[in-house]
Amino acid sequence: MASSTISGPGSGYDTQAIVKALVGAEQAPKLAQITAQQKDTTIQLSAVGSVKSALETYRAAITKLNNVASFNGLTATTSEEKNVKVTLGEGASSGKYVVQVTDLATSSKVTSKMVEGGASGKANASDETQTLTINQSGKSYDVLVPGGATLQQLRESINTQLSAQGISANVLSDANGARLVIGSNTSGVGTDITLSGDSDLATGYDAGKPAQNAKYTIDDIAMESTSNKVTSAISGVTLDLVTVEKDKPTTITVASNTDTLKTSVQSFVTAYNALMTSINTQTKVTATGDAATTTAGALTGDASMRQLVASLRSELVNGSGAGSISSLAQMGITTDQKTGLLSLEDKTWDKAVVKGAGDIASLFTGDTGLISRMSKTTASYVGTTGTLASRVTDLNTKLTDLTTQKADLDRRMEALQKSLTAKYTAMDTMIAQINASSSSIMTTLNSLNNPKSS
Repeated sequence: MASSTISGPGSGYDTQAIVKALVGAEQAPKLAQITAQQKDTTIQLSAVGSVKSALETYRAAITKLNNVASFNGLTATTSEEKNVKVTLGEGASSGKYVVQVTDLATSSKVTSKMVEGGASGKANASDETQTLTINQSGKSYDVLVPGGATLQQLRESINTQLSAQGISANVLSDANGARLVIGSNTSGVGTDITLSGDSDLATGYDAGKPAQNAKYTIDDIAMESTSNKVTSAISGVTLDLVTVEKDKPTTITVASNTDTLKTSVQSFVTAYNALMTSINTQTKVTATGDAATTTAGALTGDASMRQLVASLRSELVNGSGAGSISSLAQMGITTDQKTGLLSLEDKTWDKAVVKGAGDIASLFTGDTGLISRMSKTTASYVGTTGTLASRVTDLNTKLTDLTTQKADLDRRMEALQKSLTAKYTAMDTMIAQINASSSSIMTTLNSLNNPKSS
């Protein structure tokens, strides 16, 4: 708002101070109201953002836990990880297996005849468009080769069209020229690539070594797989065949491990407590000062926070287990009535895990398990259209509106100052004129009352 430089030579009053005081008296209550609302809204915006971030972190953490391997109380080890790697999935059970890899699964690869000129050599030396047909597993894919197209251009065309089918191409060059190499991500017998069509490259190509299955034994039982990732040989166990070591078998051991189960349960408790701590921070009421006054959190009394907490707590007590362990309390997980935080009591846990480790896993995992239910009950609060995102949008809109209100107030106060300045300037001018007239009259009267002696 522009400042005034009014002086009052006529009236003798400080008209600048008068105008400033009048404008300030008009502006102060409205400005204080807008500033207070801006402060409260900014604090609420930060609080909602904190809870939103904490909820997203919680959902990500429990999603990682939502698999049987995390809660089944089993662990898998391999004696030779450089040969065979192992991971657990649903349906695994204790056992020991000796795996011997004799051959790895391979994919097909064909190499075209030699072309002069390196990668810029002609894949089609004619002026007419040709067709290179790539065949694999009973399917054929036609790739057009325009007249004069280079090996590099054909490579890019194949990669663009057939990457989704797992087929790719590259160009190998040496002192003798260049070759187009076409390979596949698909391995196993029956997946050989062949070339056909009227393209110059469809003849005289090298088919290389045929694709083959992985060959291995489990406890001396001969087995084969079209892939080096074996998912069905042992229930609930995935084997990754890495290298062939014919004289060095690998022992796979799947055994009970209650430490794994407890670690996963504690991870759930930790993730839940982190979320509740964030919510508590924004909603708590704190006593302050000698007079025991209280201060409320940014989201104290907020309906969406109450609903979120109620939903979370409801799922905690909604036991879904069907076995000997059907509730969190039975495994030693208790809730602090004041803070809502969870804790895991070791003695109760130790008894429960002996009684029913499998029941504990079932309570947490699966479509009706605690983790799935927690994910579902919090889904409406996250995402770009979720409850918390909508709150953020509303608060940002309110801040924008308050900024507009302050700008409008500044404009009104500037107009008021100009108006008052004009009025007081006019008043001062009039007083100056009156004072001048009064002085002239008094001078005349004094002259008449005191005539000069002759």
